[in-house]
Amino acid sequence: ISLVIIAKKDTVVSVVQEEYMREYILLLPIIFIFHDMEEIAGFIWFFKRNTYLFDRFPKVMNTYRGMTHTGFALAVYEEFIPFFGVSLLAYYFPNDVLYGLWFGIFMSLAGHFFIHIGHSIYIRKYIPCVITSSICLPISILILIKCAGLMDWNTASVISTVIGIIFMIVNMKIAHGLAHMVNRRIRADKTQLIPLPEP
Repeated sequence: ISLVIIAKKDTVVSVVQEEYMREYILLLPIIFIFHDMEEIAGFIWFFKRNTYLFDRFPKVMNTYRGMTHTGFALAVYEEFIPFFGVSLLAYYFPNDVLYGLWFGIFMSLAGHFFIHIGHSIYIRKYIPCVITSSICLPISILILIKCAGLMDWNTASVISTVIGIIFMIVNMKIAHGLAHMVNRRIRADKTQLIPLPEP
């Protein structure tokens, strides 16, 4: 019985904390989809018209070699599932574990924006992701700072935050893998492919 009481103290959040956190939780999937709409709308078009970037900046660009609209949209959809799913769970079933997962996923998204901006600076060219990244990064940082002050930082929340970050890194690899699996299946449709030879 005592173990159950300790677990509840570590995971159940106060009503006041819950109300304040609810103001921010569902912003995560909204910010994600706002950003990724720029990518979906412009990535394939951009790379088809700037094929020289693949040879000039292979470390940055090879992830997108042979990408199709269908494959990229599937990757975005797959990535959206945990953003929306964890946010929804944290909104309706507030506890420190779900808050930690949500916070870790949000940190990963903010890091994603930072990397996009860095890539654009590195290649000295606009990439269809940098406008929304520039808008969303400061907003995300402000939300993370605010929520960090609202959360109870105990063992459960810290561990779940780390798990959230690791999960999103692994999930991005899975999403890219699914995208390229679809790309291989539809290579016969040359109009969708970025016209580049295989490395």
